[in-house]
Parts: sequence; structure tokens; C-alpha cells
Amino acid sequence: MNNLPDTPSPPLAPAVDADALTVVRGPRTVLRHLRFTVPRGRITGLLGPSGCGKSTLIRSIVGTQAKVTGTLNVLGRPAGHPTLRSRIGYVTQAPSVYDDLTVRQNLDYFAAILDPGRAAAERRHQHVTRAIADVDLTRHADTLAGNLSGGQRGRVSLAVALLGTPDLLVLDEPTVGLDPVLRRDLWNLFHDLAAGRGATLLVSSHVMDEAERCDQLLLMREGEILADGTPDALRTRTGTDTVEAAFLTLVDQAAGADRTKESTR
Repeated sequence: MNNLPDTPSPPLAPAVDADALTVVRGPRTVLRHLRFTVPRGRITGLLGPSGCGKSTLIRSIVGTQAKVTGTLNVLGRPAGHPTLRSRIGYVTQAPSVYDDLTVRQNLDYFAAILDPGRAAAERRHQHVTRAIADVDLTRHADTLAGNLSGGQRGRVSLAVALLGTPDLLVLDEPTVGLDPVLRRDLWNLFHDLAAGRGATLLVSSHVMDEAERCDQLLLMREGEILADGTPDALRTRTGTDTVEAAFLTLVDQAAGADRTKESTR
């Protein structure tokens, strides 16, 4: 009889691990030596004003950004590794759907790409039905995507990203233009995916009140990570009551530090 204690499993690598991550586009450095981690099984908010580099960072993580230097590992693999294609769900700002197909036809098409073969047909059907229900489009399953509202078309894109039950779901400003009720429902879904299914979510936004809904935050400004931590930690660090106030305080501190550097040159 073996009485030796079980050997504990090694801890999983973070969902995203970046060090000295830099992206240069022409004469402009878009991302400047970023260093951060995204923990697994939680919602990390990527927040900052438009033009600060959020979309470039997201494209780097999903492996579609050119001229990336430094270290960037995703789910334990270098970003863009072929084995990550089925493990990452990516929703862009612009809905990625075919307007001349119905909601279900759109999902059937992408499901067949993710899981080809006749033997997988029943599995694909189940995944499609679940994804449509997840984004509350069951009543519109047979509606042409071109006849949907902008918010509904965005939800079709989200459903496509959910098809493969991804380990990492990357959402680039998914709630832009949505009404408050739909925003609330989507955030409820995000929390269910993280807490109920163990998925990791990276959600970008320039709406600071959405920061309060996240477990972890990356605050960006001008291609740099201004702060990394929980909402409570950032509020405590800055002595403020909201994440928005904390962000503005950190921006003012960074601007003051920049002015000091300029004056000492």
C-alpha cells in the first residue's frame, strides 16, 4: 500500500504573462515595455481612453499584431502559437458576422470550422444552441443577421467566440452602444463564464464604471500600464472612492512625474 502523500500539481501559468512587451508602428511606439499578468478564471478589465493602445495590446495577445517584441505568453504558449487558436475566443469592436445568413447559420458555419467532420455534427448543434441561448438570441435564431440591431449583431459575434468553450475570452469594448439593461445582462454572463465555467476574460473598455464589475484591472495611458490591481487596491492606493477617480489621480501623478523629468533634463 502506497502511503506517500500525493504530489501537488504544479500551478498553472497565468492566462497572459507579458514582459517588456513593445509594439512600434512606423515612427510611433504604441506599446512601451509593458509588464503584467492576467490571472486565470477571473475577469480582468483593460481600461483607458480611446487611442491609448488597448486594441493593439488585444491584437498582440490573440496573435494578430505585427512587430511585437518582448515576451508575451498566453495560456503557457507564445502568443500566436497554432495550438491557441481553439482555446481563445476573440470579439472585435466591429461585429464579425455574415449579414446574409441567419444567426444560427452564422454559428453553424463557424462551428463547422472549429469542429469539422460529420461525426461532430451533434456536438456542434449543442454548442450552437448553447451559445445562442447564452447571448439571449434564441428568439432571433432564424433572423438574418443583416436585419438585427447593432447590439444584437454584436451578440452574434460574442456567441461565435463562445462556440469552442474557450479558456480565454478576449473582448474588445463589447458593450459600446448597448443599452443599460443589455450591458447588465452581458456582465452577468461574463461573471457566469468566469465563476461558473472557469473561463478567463479580458474585457477592454473606456467606460470607467465598468471597472467596478471586474476582479482585476489594467489601467492604460499612452501605451503604458498605469496601474495593475483589484478595484479595492487601486481605490485604497489613491485614497479615492471610485475607480474613475483613482484613474484620474494616477494620470495626474504620471503627468506630474513627466513634467519633473522634463524640467531636470
